Amino acid sequence: MSTIEAQADLDASNSNVDPDHASASGYELVIEPRKGLQLFDWKELVAYRDLFRFLIWRQIKVRYAQSAIGIGWAIIQPLFSMVLFTLIFGRLAEIDSNGAPYALFSLAALLPWTYFSNAITDGVASLVSEANMLRKIYFPRLLLPLSAVCAKLVDFGIAAAMMAILMVIYQHVPPIEILVLPLAVMLMIIMASGVSVWLTALAVQYRDVKHAMNFLVQLGMYASPVVYPVSLIPDQYRLLYALNPMAGVIEAFRAGLLGTQPIPWDLLAVGTISGSILLLTGLAFFRSKEKIFADVA
Repeated sequence: MSTIEAQADLDASNSNVDPDHASASGYELVIEPRKGLQLFDWKELVAYRDLFRFLIWRQIKVRYAQSAIGIGWAIIQPLFSMVLFTLIFGRLAEIDSNGAPYALFSLAALLPWTYFSNAITDGVASLVSEANMLRKIYFPRLLLPLSAVCAKLVDFGIAAAMMAILMVIYQHVPPIEILVLPLAVMLMIIMASGVSVWLTALAVQYRDVKHAMNFLVQLGMYASPVVYPVSLIPDQYRLLYALNPMAGVIEAFRAGLLGTQPIPWDLLAVGTISGSILLLTGLAFFRSKEKIFADVA
């Protein structure tokens, strides 16, 4: 189904018009601004689900089909970071790794962090790179940053397979706490979606956001427990630190994969609240700016 036909079906269903007759007759669609606060339109997103799948597939295909290394990039980035962190922070700085090999300690954190950083980087660039598409046809603009977030799950899965191989090499058996990982992955996706939606809406109007992404990602990495454990944070600042949802996500990955510490339920609880607020406010802000995207992109 084409995007125009999908919109026709949606409009027809909302106005008691036969969808087949509406699509065939080619009647004129009038798109008016929505009134009131509406974070997103579920019916509209469902109507454009085929376009959403196509956008995800296209991003995956472009990343791997037009690259000499292909899926190797999904392995190289976390692998080289792990080696570098192990040498600098594990050997030279001797950062505490809670009794686990520092290679596993750092890679367990790099799994969610690499996904998060790449997802928001691609999400921020999604609207600007599709400026021609924005000006020519109507579709829910929210699909662009969300498709970038979903497409990066492929890289995450490949990196997770590398983590499994490394755990076999180190003869490390994951504990029962591994069952908490689906919750951590869900919070990771929520966090990536919220930041992507916020920064994408800003980047269309203010191109400085795109230029500042590398700095923001590096700052965020050191503000998250990627190279150090949360145990280094004083107890009186622990809940304040937990406002960064990636802190709970990273520590949950370490607890689930390495079992060197209890599941950080307090970090996950605070992170879930702050991540959900970030996503909801991001959706509201994105919707408020959506009407100007085609003009300024």
